[in-house]
Amino acid sequence: MTPVDPGMTPVKATYTYMLMDVPHSDGRLGKFELKVSAEKTRVLLFSRSRLEQSETFDFLGFEFRRAISRKFKPIVRRRTSWKKLRASIVAFTEWIKTNRNKKISKLMTTLSSKYRGYWNYYGVIGNYGSLKTFYYQTVRILFKWLNRRSQRLSYNWTGSEDLLKQLMIPAPKITEKYLSKQLKLFV
Repeated sequence: MTPVDPGMTPVKATYTYMLMDVPHSDGRLGKFELKVSAEKTRVLLFSRSRLEQSETFDFLGFEFRRAISRKFKPIVRRRTSWKKLRASIVAFTEWIKTNRNKKISKLMTTLSSKYRGYWNYYGVIGNYGSLKTFYYQTVRILFKWLNRRSQRLSYNWTGSEDLLKQLMIPAPKITEKYLSKQLKLFV
């Protein structure tokens, strides 16, 4: 292994040693006979001191990037990865196509649980824009496919909004608590 910079914090030094162990078979991955794909793995700059040069990366459905908070402190911003957002909208479209002929009450119960799960996973601080985009697009798709249940127009736009309110379909919301301890590790 190559030596670590003496100016590095202990966390950065540990992370650097972990990265150095990855390609080797004697590291943690080698213990379980796992290998890292060279074309999918890279070391990128993600520094709080050089915000303009810091790169973004996708991990677990989120895009991580460096930014400045409203209090002018460097923070890590998370938002839904555009790939995951598009894939979720496509999956929703397929789901509503196959289930549009079910009873409205059962359909809306399932829809409500789908939204709650989505808000619980992606409802992190700073991600409201992506949640709102997902909600608007899925309501638009829902309106389109509910109106294809018969030859007549079943709902107009205000009627579909009233239906969502009446059946208490959850609106997008942030479920993460402010300044969680997990975020403090990255700052």
